[in-house]
Amino acid sequence: MLLEVQDLRVEFDTRDGVVRAVDGVSYAVDAGETLAVLGESGSGKSVTAQAVMGILDSPPARITGGRILFRGEDVLAMSEEQRRRIRGDKIAMIFQDALSALNPVLSVGFQLGEMFRVHRGMSRRDARARAVELMDRVRIPAARERVDDYPHQFSGGMRQRIMIAMALALEPDVIIADEPTTALDVTVQAQVMDLLAELRRDLGMALVLITHDLGVVAGVADKIAVMYAGRIVENAPVHELYKRPAHPYTRGLLDSIPRLDHKGRELYAIKGLPPTLTAIPAGCAFNPRCPAAREMCREDPVPPLVRVTGPEGGQGGGRTSACHFWKETFGA
Repeated sequence: MLLEVQDLRVEFDTRDGVVRAVDGVSYAVDAGETLAVLGESGSGKSVTAQAVMGILDSPPARITGGRILFRGEDVLAMSEEQRRRIRGDKIAMIFQDALSALNPVLSVGFQLGEMFRVHRGMSRRDARARAVELMDRVRIPAARERVDDYPHQFSGGMRQRIMIAMALALEPDVIIADEPTTALDVTVQAQVMDLLAELRRDLGMALVLITHDLGVVAGVADKIAVMYAGRIVENAPVHELYKRPAHPYTRGLLDSIPRLDHKGRELYAIKGLPPTLTAIPAGCAFNPRCPAAREMCREDPVPPLVRVTGPEGGQGGGRTSACHFWKETFGA
């Protein structure tokens, strides 16, 4: 396996107490695969990605447990110099707010070329030429004429393409895309997702796609990990999850998607709000919002991820669910 996150735990010290932002998260992705990590804001998706990249602000953040394996080697046991060599070169990240991530006083060509100057020792002239090639690769029109433009001179969709180009610069083995279509209209969203899928196929890289939008991942992901309150509550191949979710939270997310055949009906919404991470409910964290919650959901320990079996008793596509009553949701 190319990248494995095993029982990762991340905490933040705040004025209100300790926040367990990531509480025992495990997932894996191999070369050529796309893993979508989805859930509402505050579920721990981005914090997990930042831990993998080694860019958590510490303090207040601290990793309190788990392992992050890249090609079988524990990244968390590496020195900062070793992690710096992997970051960008082997594992790269596309940030959700391109305008904030890009330096406003440097041209996009200079920022793209910096990857080659720092990691490959190229001259400024050669690095600039590679920057133009990258801009062409992500289909920015008139790349040679625009290489010296500044971030504010590009549209939101074009800035996101520049962020993708920056992540692709050194042809990494893994790209983590953190909400890459945030604040883009649906047409540009589709273009960005198609571009990521095409580049993944061409380069054979692994893609970890972080999002809260089930519609975005439907056509590009191979498997999905659903997160809630710092934990993964369901793992499944993408088509199996859409067809038969095995956790009430996943079903709620799917039911919240607008559908053409539901014209005129009231749009479903999961009741309540995600829990405050300093005061996560006892038992299953989803129980205050769950329409199927029972007494054991509120009183028993947190339900572990268990293997989901199909209706004939066979394995349900390597699926897992953290619900005491997953059979009722799965069979619905």
